[in-house]
Amino acid sequence: MICLKDMKRIVVKVGTSTLTYENGKTNIKRMRELVRTICDFSNFGLEVALVTSGAIGIGVGKLGLCERPKDTPSRQAAACVGQCELMFMYDKFFQEYGNTVGQLLITKSDIEDKERGANLINAFEKIFLYGAIPIINENDSVAVEEIVYGDNDNLSAHVARLIAADLLIILTDTDGLFDKNPHTEEDAVLIPVVNEIDGSVFEIAEGKGSSRGTGGMFTKIQAAKLAGENGIPTIIMNGENPEDMYRLMEGRQVGTLFTV
Repeated sequence: MICLKDMKRIVVKVGTSTLTYENGKTNIKRMRELVRTICDFSNFGLEVALVTSGAIGIGVGKLGLCERPKDTPSRQAAACVGQCELMFMYDKFFQEYGNTVGQLLITKSDIEDKERGANLINAFEKIFLYGAIPIINENDSVAVEEIVYGDNDNLSAHVARLIAADLLIILTDTDGLFDKNPHTEEDAVLIPVVNEIDGSVFEIAEGKGSSRGTGGMFTKIQAAKLAGENGIPTIIMNGENPEDMYRLMEGRQVGTLFTV
């Protein structure tokens, strides 16, 4: 099994459904627990990069909208408002636990372009060298393609590849990958380990995410596959109690592990 004590650098991805309530307002208790756990990992000596969704969802709540906008310009506007609030809260909470954060807003083209990709790697390395924690999100206010087609699950895998992470942790609203949909099937069974991501795994994962997010289990499996192709194992686990990540520090089984 995976043990964080044996690792140097990890990526933690958290989704909108973990960070917010159904009305779009921030789940402050959960965000604080997430930050506190990451700070503790950092104090232990781990280098942690946090890939966070939530800008659009929090923007919806901040603007008092009754639902997530369906048109792209409105989502861009919500992202602009929400990103400010999101980073304000992260900065406040991380400072309370004595940690400094830095923000990176990334687009698909930033990663695919050789020069910009190299610049990103250099920026990450300096952030870690200075002892800060990078917080990454897609640049939803300008990257229309990401709003319409993209997701932060795959972004987290790309970030893990860029920084040569030892592990990718994806926090979501289920305990991991089940053999059938746990939201509709009472006899669904958690799959603790997946050694190969093939068509049958994607068939299990098909389905829509929550109304507050863009992905679902399918995009998380895509991310796990991308990370695995770059020698990085992935754990998909429930983000309801972020402190469950401490169990990984002890080498205990949590969620679903996708090996390489």
